[in-house]
Order: sequence, then C-alpha cells, then structure tokens
Amino acid sequence: MAKAFYRLQRFLRRTQLLLLFLGVAYIMAGACSCCSAPAWPGEHSHRGPGQARGGGRGRRGQPPLAGVPEPGDPAATPALVPQPDGEQDGPRTERVQPRRKVRHKGTYVGCFLDDSKDRALKGSVFYDFRKMTSTLCQDTCSESGYQFAGLEFGSECYCGNRMPQSRTREEECNLDCRGEKGAPCGGVGRLSVYKVEEQPAGHKRYRNARYRGCFRRPANVSAAFLFHAAQANLTSQSCVAVCTDKELPLAALRRPDCFCGYASPQFSLHQSDGESRCATANGSGPTPPSDREFYQVYQTPVQDSRCMDRKFLPEKSSQLVALSSFPGAGNTWVRHLVELATGYYTGSFYFDGSLYNKGFKGEKDYWKSGRTICVKTHESGRHEIEMYDAAILLIRNPYRCLMAEFNRKCAGHLGYASEQHWRSKEWPEFVGSYASWWASHVLDWLRFGRRVLVVHYEELQGALFPTLRAITSFLSAGASEERLLCAESNQDGHFKRPGARQRGFDPFTPEMRRLIDGHILEVDRALRERNHTGLPSEYLPR
Repeated sequence: MAKAFYRLQRFLRRTQLLLLFLGVAYIMAGACSCCSAPAWPGEHSHRGPGQARGGGRGRRGQPPLAGVPEPGDPAATPALVPQPDGEQDGPRTERVQPRRKVRHKGTYVGCFLDDSKDRALKGSVFYDFRKMTSTLCQDTCSESGYQFAGLEFGSECYCGNRMPQSRTREEECNLDCRGEKGAPCGGVGRLSVYKVEEQPAGHKRYRNARYRGCFRRPANVSAAFLFHAAQANLTSQSCVAVCTDKELPLAALRRPDCFCGYASPQFSLHQSDGESRCATANGSGPTPPSDREFYQVYQTPVQDSRCMDRKFLPEKSSQLVALSSFPGAGNTWVRHLVELATGYYTGSFYFDGSLYNKGFKGEKDYWKSGRTICVKTHESGRHEIEMYDAAILLIRNPYRCLMAEFNRKCAGHLGYASEQHWRSKEWPEFVGSYASWWASHVLDWLRFGRRVLVVHYEELQGALFPTLRAITSFLSAGASEERLLCAESNQDGHFKRPGARQRGFDPFTPEMRRLIDGHILEVDRALRERNHTGLPSEYLPR
C-alpha cells in the first residue's frame, strides 16, 4: 500500500513539472510571435464605445472616479484628429488610401466646407455616434423630401435642397462613417455630400410636417416672412413643399398666397384664433375682408437651425445644478429642450450609451466636471442631494411615470410593454415598489435641496415658452427670444415614444389607485407647505 502511494506521489510531481515547462514554453512562444509580427500600414486599433461608467449611488451603483477613463472608453484612446469647440469626444479614425471601395446609393458630389453657425445644408439633422452610414443618412433625407445628404465628423447627417457652394479638397473629408469602414463621412467642419436618389412621383413623404394652428396676419408681413409665392389651386401640401424646398421651417397658407419663414417675435405663434376664420379664408366661397387676415400655419420637415449648435461651457461652472426627476418623468426630453435653448450640453450622473449615440455628448462627460449646464439624476437621499448647489425638480403625474418607466424596462426608451407584461406578476410588484419611490423622491429634494425650482411636466407641455424661459433664467443662461422660439419649434426631438398605445384594459387595480392617490395627496401637501405650486388638478384624486 505504501509503495503504491509512493508511486502515485512521484507521478504527480513529474506531472507538475511537465505542466510548468509547457506553460513557460507557451508564454515564450507567444511573446516571440508578438515581437516579430509585422505592422501593416493602414491598420488602426479600434475600441468599442464606452460602457456604463458605474451609474450613480444607491439604486444606480457607484459614481466613477474623477479623471479616470473606464476600460473600453474612447476617451482612454488619444484622438487622431482635432476636436471642434474644444470638445473631448471619442476617437476619429482617419481614412488611409487606398481603401476598399464602398458602393453607395445616390451620387457622390464631393467634399465641402461647413460652418456650425451657418450650415451648408439647412434642412434636417440627426446624429448617430455609433452606427452612422452613408445609406442611413441618404435614406433619411430622401424620405423627408430632400435632394442632398451630407455627412460630417463621422456621425452627423445633414439634409438640404441646395447644393453647398464652398467645395474643398477631397483629402479633407478624411473620416470614416462610424458604422461603415471605408466610407467617407466628412471631417472636422467638412461635409461629404451626396445627391440622393430621386423618389418616384407621389412617394415623397413630408413625415414631420404638422399643423400649428390658425393665426392672425403679422403686422409687418415682409419682416415676418422670408419668402412669398402665389399659386393657383394652392393646397397645404404644395405650400409645405415650397417652404421645404426653400429650407424654411414654417409655411403659412392663405390662398392663393404661401409664405415661408421662421417663428419670430413678429410672428411667435403663441396666440391662435378660431379655426373657422382660416376655414373661411381658404375656402372656395367668397371671403369676408376680416377673415383675409388669418393664416393656416404648418411646421415643415425643416429643422429651425438657429438653435442646433451646442457646446460645453467655456469655463468651469461655479455651481453644480441637478436636473432631478423620478424615472419616466421626461428628463431626457427636458434635457433636449435645455440644450436647444441655452446652446450648452447637459450632463448625467450615469452613462447611457444610446443617448450619447443620439447626440447627448455631455452623457460621457464626468458629472462633476463643471462643463455642462446641468446634470441629470434620479437619485434621492440627503447625501446625494447635498452634492448639488441647486436643482430643477421635474415632477410628472405618477400614473404616467409608472407606465413610462415600465415601458422602458420592458421595451427600451421608445418601445411599449406587451399586454403579457402588463398582466404579469411583475407589474403589481413594480407599482408597489416604485409608487412610494415617486413620493419619497420629491419629498427628499424638497427637504434637502438648497435651491429648488419645481417644474411640472404637464405645465411645460402646455406652456412651453414661458416655462422654458423660467428654466434658463434659473440656470443663469441668457437665452434669446429667437433661440427659445427655435427650441419650441424643435420641441419633439427623437426621444419620445411615438403616439400612445391603446390598451383594452386598465392596468391599475383599485388597490393600486388607492396607494398612488395617497402619495399624490402627500406630495401636494408638501409642495404647498414650502410655498411651491401644488400638483396640477388633474393629478388629484376625485
């Protein structure tokens, strides 16, 4: 027995030595192959987009360390080209010729200069910092009725109906599209422009045109509008088409006249009149002289470009301002409005890659950097609240909040939960936990916040211009009336769920309603005790 044990012991010792030798040989062989590997010209290492930087405290995790880039974050890799406006964005990989040929839709026109204050293509604009391709940009512009598509900085798409005039050398459009290697996607202040494929007759869709209302004729028509055309048999669609072709965001119709321009102090669109006035003015019968003073106004697909330029604060802010809300209260939408109105990026206590990819560049900036105008947070609790010098407290109807957040958890930012989700056990558990959080979030910020501006989501929807002006004043960011009107014109953005999905049942049981209504009364009472406006009457139980 002892001999057998000894033989086993000796065998194991030999095995250990053999494994050790093989391991060392493997490591040395790998090191030699790395040292002798040739460096191929034109190859660059690529890092993936930054992942969540740890979220926040409490429910969202721990905050990141200041100045320490996360693994996989593009900020950890030196940029290969200069960044505009001093922004610290992800790396941009220069194209090295020769590259493989990439086939494109449409016709490539050339490389052109672009100015952030006077865009070469003045129609729609959208961003995708991860998946932008020339085909995606052209399809988007073509579907909205534009003739030209331009790509810039590897991730920005601009549409327009007039070909840019300032052509430059092709070598200056030296950036690849983020989602398509080898495809030119402009450069810093440079546009790669395509003539998009023509849509067949009747297939052009002005999908973003919307009716603004019936408005009285401005006192000075020539000052209020930039273009006028008279057409026999003028229709709303043909007037929108004319103004879209002129790259202007407003179309005002009073047959046979079509006017194009911007919302302005002379024509602010804040006081609409009865629809009967416009129906008479644009009808086929005789029009009373008084009704000739009214126009039907439409928002064209063209984005008002007066407020599209954004940047980080030129100097570190002296105060840290929170944009605080319960999840599902519309924080992303308000950030969109604040950026348009002030021209400065908003930050975040978290890192949401999908929001960064769609243009929220402050999403990746360290939340205490002082380079953003305000910082998104869903946190509550005394310690988290006292880190801020001031706060905008955004409150939304808890019924809407709970449904919006449940939709997000089940189907993402723009999706909807299925009926199976609503009827599952998860929904009652969600309401039982999150309804009390909705109340405690508001109560904590009222109690521990140093300087708090309360904003009700529904009031912002109904009176956007004055409420947004109050927000910019609270942020000490001077916003011109033109910029506020521009933000109002572009208020929808790309961050709201399309429409409202109709359900064949009420997801809230009587027990859920009693719970939520109790929290509503508690929050309303706390607001009034601290001399704030109480909750809108539509919240309150009846």
